[in-house]
Amino acid sequence: MLSLSSSSSTKSKMYAEPTTFCHVLALPYPRRGHINPMMNLCNSLTSKKPDIFITFVVTEEWLGFIGSEPNPNNVRFDTIPNVFTSELASETTNSGSFFQEVSSKMEAPVDKLVDRLELPVTTIIADTYINWAVDFGNRRNIPVASFWTMSASVYSVFHHFDLLVQNGHFPVNSKEQGNEVVDYIPGVSSTRIKDLATCIYGKGQEALHRAIETISLVSKAQYLLLTSVYELDDKVIDALKEEMSLPIYHIGPTIPYFKLENSSSISPMDISYAEWLDVQPKGSVLYVSQGSLHSSSNAQLEEIAAGLRNSGVRYLWVARKEATRFQEDCGDNGLVVPWCDQLRMLCHSSIGGFLSHCGWNSTSEAILAGIPMLTFPLYWDQVPDAKVIVEDWKIGWRAKNNEIGEENLVTREEIADIVRRFMDFENEDVKDMRRRVRDLREICLAAIQKGGSSDTDLDAFITDISQCHHI
Repeated sequence: MLSLSSSSSTKSKMYAEPTTFCHVLALPYPRRGHINPMMNLCNSLTSKKPDIFITFVVTEEWLGFIGSEPNPNNVRFDTIPNVFTSELASETTNSGSFFQEVSSKMEAPVDKLVDRLELPVTTIIADTYINWAVDFGNRRNIPVASFWTMSASVYSVFHHFDLLVQNGHFPVNSKEQGNEVVDYIPGVSSTRIKDLATCIYGKGQEALHRAIETISLVSKAQYLLLTSVYELDDKVIDALKEEMSLPIYHIGPTIPYFKLENSSSISPMDISYAEWLDVQPKGSVLYVSQGSLHSSSNAQLEEIAAGLRNSGVRYLWVARKEATRFQEDCGDNGLVVPWCDQLRMLCHSSIGGFLSHCGWNSTSEAILAGIPMLTFPLYWDQVPDAKVIVEDWKIGWRAKNNEIGEENLVTREEIADIVRRFMDFENEDVKDMRRRVRDLREICLAAIQKGGSSDTDLDAFITDISQCHHI
C-alpha cells in the first residue's frame, strides 16, 4: 500500500478518470478509539471496491499524529481546525467538555470543507457521537451512515433506556440496587445493573445524556453500521433490525486484521519488543494494556506494577506515558513500552493472556487473536464488555469488579494471585477458557472471509451506497 497523499496533483488525477463515482466523507470522532475503527472500515471499503474514493476528515493535530501511517491511494485526509486546544493531550481531560467542543466547533469547518471539494460527496459515514452529522447530511440531501464503535448490546441498552426507567432501574439509588437483574432489553442477556455502562451505574450522568441524545438521532440516518460480528450478538442485532426501520449492517470486527497479512508491518521502532517476545516460551507472556484513553489511578497503577512483578509471570505492559517509570523496576520477567502494534502482538505465539480494560476494539482484537482476558474495566462500555467476556462468552476472568461509590482498589496480592492462576495452563478451567476463545476466533475469521456474515453485509452496504452517481 502506498502512502496517502493530499496534494492537488494527486487529487486532480484521481478526479479525472471516472464517469461514475462513489465519494464517501468519513467523519470519525476525534479520539483514537474512534479514529482507528473508522480507518479500518475505510480500508475494507476500498479493498472491496477500489473505485470508491474516501475523504477522511481529521483535525490538524490528529493529521500530524496519524498522517504518516500507510493507507490506500484512494483514501485522502483532509483537515479541519482542532476542536480542542490540544486534542491529544485532552485524552486525559474532561470528556464532557471535549464532547461539547466537538458538538459546537466541528460542523462549520466541515461545512466549508464539503463546499470546496471538487468531487461531490455521495455518502457520509459519521461516528454516532458526531451528533450534528445526521441533520447536516439531511440538509444537504446526502445519505448518512451512523457508525457505532461499541458493541451492538451496548447500543441496544441505550436505545431501550426508557425500559430501565419504566422498570424502576434508573436512577440507581443504592449499592444494593446494583445487584438487581435487568432481563427485558430485547436481545441482551440478563445482566446486573452494576454491569451496565458506568454512566448508568455510578458516575457520568452527563455522559448518559449524551449517549441517549446521539442514539435518538440515528433513526433519522439512512444506515446504521454495527461493529459487532453477527454470530456473537445475533439476538441483539435481530431485535434491532425488527424494531428499526433503517437498514442495519453488522460489519465487525473493525480492527486492522489486514495488517496480519503483511509480515513487514512492524516498524524499526518496534523491533526491541518484538525481539524480546521472540525469545519467550510459547504462551508464557501476559499482555497488559489499559487502552488509549483512560487510565487507572496512580495508586492502582502502583498495585498493578507490583502485582505483575510479584506474580513471577512474564509480561509485556503497554503503559503509555508511564512506561519509563515502571520499566525501571519490573524485574527480569517484564518489559514495559509506551506503545505497540497491539493486534500483531496479541497474535504473537508467546502471548498467552491479556489483562485488558475491555474497550470494544481491544476485546475484538483479543478474540481474533484467540487470547483469553483478565478483565479490568475502567469506564463507559468497558464494564458491560467485561460482563459479556466473563459470563456470556466465558473467555475471561474478572480481575476488577465494578462497585459504586468507592475506589475499589485491587491490591498487588490479588493481582499477583489471579495472574499466576490465569497463566497456569495446567489448570482445567484455564484449558476450557482457552478452547472457548479459540472457537470464537474461528467464528470471527469465518465472518470476515468471503461469504461470511460480515463480508456479506459489507458488500450489501457498498452496493447501497454505490448506485451510479454521474459527474
